[in-house]
Amino acid sequence: MLDDFSVRRRITLWGLFFLICFGLGYPILNRYDPGKVPGTSDAAYYSDAVRAPVSFSYRALVPALARPFYLLGKERIGTWDPALFGLLVASSILTASTAIAIIAIGLRCGFAFMTSLVGAMLFLFNFAVANWNLAGYVDSGEAFFLALTVWSLLSQRWYLLALWAVPGALAKDTFAPFAVVFTGIWWFNDRPLRPARLIWIGALAILSGWTVLASLESPSGLYSGGFQYAKEMKAFSQVGFLRATLRCLTVREFWFVFAWLLPLGLMRIKRMDRRWAWAVTVTFSLALILGGYNNALGNTTRAFFNIAGPLLSLAAAVFLTQGSSAAHQRPLLRK
Repeated sequence: MLDDFSVRRRITLWGLFFLICFGLGYPILNRYDPGKVPGTSDAAYYSDAVRAPVSFSYRALVPALARPFYLLGKERIGTWDPALFGLLVASSILTASTAIAIIAIGLRCGFAFMTSLVGAMLFLFNFAVANWNLAGYVDSGEAFFLALTVWSLLSQRWYLLALWAVPGALAKDTFAPFAVVFTGIWWFNDRPLRPARLIWIGALAILSGWTVLASLESPSGLYSGGFQYAKEMKAFSQVGFLRATLRCLTVREFWFVFAWLLPLGLMRIKRMDRRWAWAVTVTFSLALILGGYNNALGNTTRAFFNIAGPLLSLAAAVFLTQGSSAAHQRPLLRK
């Protein structure tokens, strides 16, 4: 089934996905500036990071990828903001690559190519992609490296975890705890247990953790000092931890993203790899705890989607394509 995903097809689909992503993110070029809209001020920091980059700064990967496109578009793209243009191109590259990774994951799980393609399209057309991943933020980087983490684990290429650690943490600091917990739960649910693989989880934890702490300590970082950052983010004290946590699940952003994705995905969640489902469940819970601690409200939904979006999109695709005999094939890696 992996033969269905030839290099030529990958390149063609990637180009298609890139154009779709650029179109979905177009409003930030000619409709509104996300850095000036209340509640989206982080986008202003990322735009500034594109215009005046500092090496190894906080969440530097996406702005660094955007920088060449900013220089290319500067004074050549009319009324478009060149920094936002660069961020959109960079985010479109990463989001299109995430969609390709989802197809590869679906094929690796033993699903038909069409089912895997539908899963990737459901991911792209979700509220979260147009309104966050392609809207001047850096969530596209976290989503991409979490998807690569899933693909690496399904492919039994645990050594690649060390490769994703630094760029993943530079894309977004939350990648570090999410990826470590995700891979740890995956390992725990694997059979037979292979203690040697803990080496690669340890490498992921050390490299990503060091990267986050180093970038937080950087004078150019949005927050200065890792421990001070954690102390300052204790925002739940304003409303209480339980209430802050529950609000992460009741805000409108959560329902915009999961109102259809969650029920459709849960319809066929048993068809998905058990290790993946457990890893998503526990990591999703971690994101919820962190969201409650930070009283992050709808911002937590961005993390929820990056963690659970690929799994639920593929599961929903299985449900939607169940009329096809190919979609009923038993997943190769369901354990």
